[in-house]
Amino acid sequence: MKKPFVPLLLAFFVGSASAQSAQLTEPAEPAESTEPSEDYRLPALEILGFDILVNRINRCCGTGRDDYAVTLDSIRHNLHSSWGVDDDPFKTNQLGHPYQGSMYFGFARSAGLGFWKSAGYALAGSTAWEIAGERTPPSRNDEIATGIGGTFLGEALFRMANLLLEKGGGLSPAWRESVAGVIAPSLWFNRHVMGLQSSGIFSSNNAAYNSQFQLGFMGTTQNAQGTSTQATHNEGQLDYSLEYGMPGQDDYVYRKPFDYFAFRATLSSANGFESVLTRGLLVGHEYAVGKNYRGVWGLYGSYDYISPQTFRISSTALNLGTTGQWHASDNVALQGTLMGGLGYAAVSTVRGVQTDLDYHYGVAPQILASTHFIYGDKSALNITLRDYFVSKVGGSSRGGHDNIARADISWTWRITGPHAITLKYLWNQRNAEYPDLGDRSQTRGTIGVFYTLLGQDHFGRVDWK
Repeated sequence: MKKPFVPLLLAFFVGSASAQSAQLTEPAEPAESTEPSEDYRLPALEILGFDILVNRINRCCGTGRDDYAVTLDSIRHNLHSSWGVDDDPFKTNQLGHPYQGSMYFGFARSAGLGFWKSAGYALAGSTAWEIAGERTPPSRNDEIATGIGGTFLGEALFRMANLLLEKGGGLSPAWRESVAGVIAPSLWFNRHVMGLQSSGIFSSNNAAYNSQFQLGFMGTTQNAQGTSTQATHNEGQLDYSLEYGMPGQDDYVYRKPFDYFAFRATLSSANGFESVLTRGLLVGHEYAVGKNYRGVWGLYGSYDYISPQTFRISSTALNLGTTGQWHASDNVALQGTLMGGLGYAAVSTVRGVQTDLDYHYGVAPQILASTHFIYGDKSALNITLRDYFVSKVGGSSRGGHDNIARADISWTWRITGPHAITLKYLWNQRNAEYPDLGDRSQTRGTIGVFYTLLGQDHFGRVDWK
């Protein structure tokens, strides 16, 4: 696919803002939380029709139109071709393809199928696109980003849309459906076009959740561009985050994939999407240590897209880890996640002198450590550290490796009610070594101030008996 579905993902921020604001008003009558019965044929037909539509749009209006002139001969050729890696534009492969996969996944999920069955539909839809959606040979990087990354992104969007439908948040039924449709278009299509609206919605089982909406500006404190030719020193940013199923909620259990998940997306005036990040517990179990600590541990799935102007990285991964909360006192709580695992990642320079060459795929060990220190109802300190080592394994034949580090530090102070001010520091660094391009280093640090709209009291602290 040559053009990502960026307009739909951009629209997500509009829906998130509306939902965030509505959560602060008197709640509407909740909707019935019963899932539709399973339908296997409907999503198969929808995915087929969706692929045909995308092919026709790109054939008519996109770049590289000949790539979409699919014939029986091109399909037979792709069926007998070996799977490699491609060098389509980074946003197409690493943002557009996962979003396309989330649509495949959402068609199946909103037709009543569970997570794993819907993941199968996303993988099947991706394979069908690689073979018959375009003439270019199939690529394994697209299969991973679309089928697996799209599954992890799709479940987060599906749950967020259903959470809004269930809780209402003070929105009228019509607005509730519209905003949920912006978040998860495939869910809206099945509810309103295919007549599944009366079948109910996916229940959150009263999961504890916390959301924040931020609007502000970031200024550059450190900028080593390396081979990047341009960087904007000041940028406006729009940020939305949601953590769902946080440990500690009484009578809440983790039996389905993404019963715990975290989602965050940041839109920048300088570079479009600065980040889209999601992680969710696939298989795990809750635990407790004494009376003051509750947590969950297990296998997580994650999809990350990070683009701090000078370089970009995207990773789809499986991780072992834990998420928990410790009550230090009545006023102090510490929440955190620690996980590490193995993914398949892509790295490239933004606006590079050697853009076509400076593009690297590979198997990527990675680690994440995140802490959320909460002081009463007044303030919270957040620190998230990430590191990716993108090896030469599973990539192109040119070799080389990248090491990416990212630190996200913010302090939020409640002014009154749901209104708060956030100070944020964001630091990203890339160190790369290639046999043909030599060594390079790129670093970007920014600091900024944001207006923050808090979705819940206590900064997301979970209290238990």
